[in-house]
This record gives sequence, structure tokens and C-alpha cells, in this order.
Amino acid sequence: MKHEKIVIIGDGPAGCTAAIYAARAGLMPVIYAGSMPGGLLTQTSVVENFPGFPEGIPGFDLVMGMQEQAERFGARVEYDAIVRATLTDGGPQHLWIENGEELEADALIIATGASPRYLGVPGEEKFRNRGVSACATCDGAFFKDVPVAVVGGGDSAMEEALFLTRFASRVHVIHRRDQLRASPIMAQRAQTNEKITFHWSSAVEELVGGEELEGIRVKDLKSGEVQTIACKGYFAALGHVPNVELFREFLEVDDKGFLVRRHPSSATSLAGVFVCGDCCDPHYRQAITAAGSGCCAAMDAERYLAGR
Repeated sequence: MKHEKIVIIGDGPAGCTAAIYAARAGLMPVIYAGSMPGGLLTQTSVVENFPGFPEGIPGFDLVMGMQEQAERFGARVEYDAIVRATLTDGGPQHLWIENGEELEADALIIATGASPRYLGVPGEEKFRNRGVSACATCDGAFFKDVPVAVVGGGDSAMEEALFLTRFASRVHVIHRRDQLRASPIMAQRAQTNEKITFHWSSAVEELVGGEELEGIRVKDLKSGEVQTIACKGYFAALGHVPNVELFREFLEVDDKGFLVRRHPSSATSLAGVFVCGDCCDPHYRQAITAAGSGCCAAMDAERYLAGR
């Protein structure tokens, strides 16, 4: 059985930043990157809101730069997935790699991220990063003076729609119901914004276009009528699913399924297990906030190991 001082699961901004700090502290961390090294950020064509890159930087390049920095200080990256875990208070934490090999860790940092919910309709995958997004804050500025669509009816959808009015010529909100699930204040702000058009009791059936997204086919659920709405951007605002299935039976989660931290630290309900990034953040989900929480997790893990 392998024994590691500290294992980090996840190779996005949170995991890589945790590795940088842990490596510089001499903890010789190992990152298990899994099947999607770099996380969701690698699917973002250009990141324009990460400090230090005034001209923007491709998401893949940003995360790979973080990984190289961690490796320079002595972190190791394994491109295997952790497929099973047994976590205990105070550890050691037992993990199983996809090849069946077992390892144990004195400290564990979980940075497995979250995955956006999509409808699964034809065209969503085809136009990913070519008009399809799940983050208006990340990508909204790429849609200046063109129409866009937002799918959803909750607070997050209204926040996305309102944010997009800063750039888009028109924001179409597609919602399956005839009233919003959003809080009254958010609903009022969106419904009184002249740049937002609501399509009630409607469902997206298909995304259409050539090389880039050109429109969406929307069905009226009451009349059955189908229309094509011209748009260059399509934003899924249906929430996120935290990638924490391996840990649910051991760690506390909130009502949305995100891992719970013991604020102000990154500690979980089990001593020796720490969390960072989008798997414990239902609110911000930005590269910079994930990176910051990765720093916190590494510092908390270092203090935990030093106090043992």
C-alpha cells in the first residue's frame, strides 16, 4: 500500500494552488488529476478575469501553468482517478485508484469541483465554447451587441440574465413554467429590465447553427408551437452538481449537495480532511475564488500535520 503525507484530489485551480502551497511547505503532495485534468476551466476558451493576465489567457494554459508551478516545487501529478474512499476522523484516509491500488494519506484535500447542469438537448455539446456556456460572469463579455438566451427560472438564472444585459443586445429567458422560481426581488429586477424577454411555459428542443451557434428551437408547452429564436449565446443556468459522490457517506453536505466547511477554515466534519474549490462553493464558482480556497486548504492541512 502506498503512503502519502498529503493527497489532493482534483487538478483545477483549487487543487493546483493547494499543491503549490503544500509543496513549498515541504509536504511532497501528490495530485490525482482524474479523467479531466484541469477541471472545467480547461473548457473555457479565454479567461479574461483572472488577475495578472491583462490580455486574457486560454483556460487550459492557465491551469497547466499552475500545475507546472506546483511540479516545480516538488508536487507530483498522477493522471489516475480515485474511485473509492474510506474516510475516518483523524485518518489515515484510505483511497483506491482506478487500477485497484490502495493508498493512504495523513491528510486529504478534496478539490473535485462541480459540473454544470445542461438540458442534454441536441446541439448543446456541439456548440460548447462556441456559443454555449454555463457562466455569464466568465463569458458574457464575448457577446457584445448580439442576442443571447438564458435557460432557467431561479435566482441564478435571473442573475445571469441581468449580468448579460450589460453586453447583449437582447436576453431571452426560456422557462418551463409560467412563473419564476426566483426570489421576488430578483424576479422583479429581471421582469422590469427592458432588455430581457421572457418565454413562458417553453422548453428548448435544439440548438442550431453552422460553426457557431445561431439560434435555438423553442417549443411552447401549452400550444405545441415551435419557433426558432436567433441568438449567438446560450447560457444554462440550471445549477451545478458538485462532484462529491465518493465522499457523501463520510462528510457533511448542505441542502444542495456541496461539501460543508468549518468556516473560516477549509476543515470538514472529519479531522484531516479539507475541501476547496467548487465542490464546496455554491455561490461564486470562479477560478480566482477556487484558487484562494486552495491556498487556505493547504495552509490548514500543513497546520494540521504539524500539530499531530
